[in-house]
Amino acid sequence: MSRHRFGVVVCHRRMGKTVFGVATLIHAALKFQGSDGQFGYIAPYYKQAKKVSWDYFKKLAYNIPGVHFYESDLRVAFPNGSEIHLFGGDNPDALRGMYLDGCVIDEVADARPNLWGEVIRPALSDRIGWAVFIGTFKGVDKLYEMYQMAQETKGWFTRVFPATETGVIPDEELESARAEMTKAQYAREFLCDPMAGADDVLIPMTIAMESAQRVISDVAVKGAVRVLGVDVARYGNDKTVIFPVAGLKAYPPLVYEGLSNIEVANKVIWQIKSFEPDYVRVDAGRGEGVIDTIRAHGFKVQEVNFGGKAINPLYANCRSEMLHGVRDWVERGGALPNITTLLNEMSTPYVGSNDQGKLIVESKKQMKQRGFDSTDYLDALALAVGIKLRAPQGQMTNTIRNASKGLSTSNRFHKSNLKGSKTSVTINVPMIGGG
Repeated sequence: MSRHRFGVVVCHRRMGKTVFGVATLIHAALKFQGSDGQFGYIAPYYKQAKKVSWDYFKKLAYNIPGVHFYESDLRVAFPNGSEIHLFGGDNPDALRGMYLDGCVIDEVADARPNLWGEVIRPALSDRIGWAVFIGTFKGVDKLYEMYQMAQETKGWFTRVFPATETGVIPDEELESARAEMTKAQYAREFLCDPMAGADDVLIPMTIAMESAQRVISDVAVKGAVRVLGVDVARYGNDKTVIFPVAGLKAYPPLVYEGLSNIEVANKVIWQIKSFEPDYVRVDAGRGEGVIDTIRAHGFKVQEVNFGGKAINPLYANCRSEMLHGVRDWVERGGALPNITTLLNEMSTPYVGSNDQGKLIVESKKQMKQRGFDSTDYLDALALAVGIKLRAPQGQMTNTIRNASKGLSTSNRFHKSNLKGSKTSVTINVPMIGGG
C-alpha cells in the first residue's frame, strides 16, 4: 500500500476488513506530516458507519493521548491536527466540497455507482490523496469492476485474501461451512471467487466468458438471419447501443453517448445500409423518436416494449422472456465479442418468480439500487437474440433492405444460388434467438 496511491483489497468473509480499514486510517492520521490532515471512512450506509465502524474507531484510538471523539458528526480529532470523518455512501453529497488526504471505501459492492468518479476522486485531487477499496466479491459486482480496472491501471495495486490462505478461519470451520453452503456460496464468501456469482443469477459469468471465447467465422453465418438490436439511451450515464448479430455470431456493438434521437436514427440507418439486417428491433421505452425517423426513411422497424406482455406465458413480462432468450442463445453456441462491460452486465440480473409463479428478471431500477449501471449492452443484445426469428422466404425476404441499392436477401440468394434465375425457391435459414 505504501508504494501505490490507490488499491483494491478483496477479503473473505469475517476476515476483519473493517478493522483493517479503521486501523489503516488511524495510522495514516497519526503519521501525517502536513497541516490539517483530513481522512475519510466511507461505509455503504451512514447508519452502518455509526453502528459498526464508529465503535472500532473508539476502541482502537481510545488510548491515544489527546484524541477526541465527536459523536454528533462521527469525527475523530488527533493531537497533530488530523481528523477522520465517517460517511455513508447513501449520501454522497455530504462529501462534496471537502478535501481528503486519504480514505477507505468499505463494502464497495454496496456503494452508489457515482460515489468514486463524481465525489471521492475529485476530493483527493488537490492534496494528491490516496484511497483503498475493501470488500468481498458478490459475484461480478462493482468491487469486481474496480478490481479489474486496478489491475490494468498504473498507480493501482490489488490484493486478494481467500480464507484458505489467511488462517483467520480455522480449517475445521471452513470444512463445516463447505458442507452446509452451496458451492457458489462457499466459493464467493470464503474463496473470493467472483465467477461463482449468485445462485439466482440469470447467466453465470463462466457461461458468458465461454461464449466470448468462441470464434465463429463470417462464412459460417452466411445466409443466417441478421438482426440489429437497438437500445436507446434514457438519461444520465446510459448509452445507446446498436448490436449487429448474424445467426450465432454477435459482432462488436456500436456505443454512443449524448446523441439526440435524430442522430441515433441516422446511426441506425447507416448500419441498416452497411449490415443489411433482416430485422431491426428497437426498445420502444425511449426510442419512439428514433423509430419514427427510421420509418420515415422507408425502413421497417419492430418496436419492442420490455415491460409488455411475454409471448410465452411462462414469463412475467417481455424483458424476462428476452433475457432468458439471451441465455438460451449463449447455451446453444452463441459467440459474443469479448467486452468486459457486456460480460459483467450479463451476469448481473437476478431471476426469481412472482406471485403467479412466473419467471421474472429483476428490473433495471432494482439493479441500480444494488449499485449497477444500466444494462445497455445486454438489452441491445436481448433485442437482437431474445426472441426466435425466421427470415421471410422467397420474394418477401427482408423488406427493410436499402431499396436504393437494388439488393434484397431474396435477390442475394437468387444471384448466388440460381445464377439469375427467377424461379421461386424455399431457403432454409438458421434461426436466431432463444425463448
